[in-house]
Amino acid sequence: MTKWDKYLAALIILLSLSSMIYIKNIATNKGNKYAVIEVDGKEYKKITFSNDNEKKHLEIKTQYGYNKVEIQGEKVRVIDADCPDKLDVKQGWISSVDEVIVCLPNRLVIEIRGEKNSQDEIDSISY
Repeated sequence: MTKWDKYLAALIILLSLSSMIYIKNIATNKGNKYAVIEVDGKEYKKITFSNDNEKKHLEIKTQYGYNKVEIQGEKVRVIDADCPDKLDVKQGWISSVDEVIVCLPNRLVIEIRGEKNSQDEIDSISY
């Protein structure tokens, strides 16, 4: 293996890694993220994330039950609920766009959304 073969191999590896990082950043960039809390199919609250790492708590008391939500930075979780199985509490943090926490007994849905940009539009249809 010559010196130029080594340079070529290193260049190919470097280009591959940089393109993987670029594609990953494009795929995860959905604009400004925010959380939407829905109760019984209706929007209860829209939470815009802040860059500070301060913990904020939100208590949701409805006719269906009680949930306590914690927001920290750009992530959300349910820390307490009066539902029997507590699957929403066990799920933990969500932070990526389109991740969802659901509490069926309390009819609660928390979803992370991103603002639409032109890259979210349909770009082709195959038959």
